[in-house]
Amino acid sequence: MTEEEIRRGYLEELVKVAPDIAPEDVGADDHLQDDLALDSMDVLNFVAALHERFGVDVPEREYPQIATLSVAIGYLGQRIGVAGRGGGMT
Repeated sequence: MTEEEIRRGYLEELVKVAPDIAPEDVGADDHLQDDLALDSMDVLNFVAALHERFGVDVPEREYPQIATLSVAIGYLGQRIGVAGRGGGMT
């Protein structure tokens, strides 16, 4: 799975949980709760959706790792293994 596929999946699941959000309006550093106004139930539903889509368990203590698109891509990529990550440090 590529970073672009993770990005696309993250945004698709986000829009399912919060249909009033347009994926093209989500910035890389927009915070789920602070900027996109998801409440705690929305976040829980989003975590469940990410689990279903990517097969990744996100423990509550790691929720900050999915709070923004830019951080989530790296986090999810590490958890599921991403092809072509550009030789970055893990």
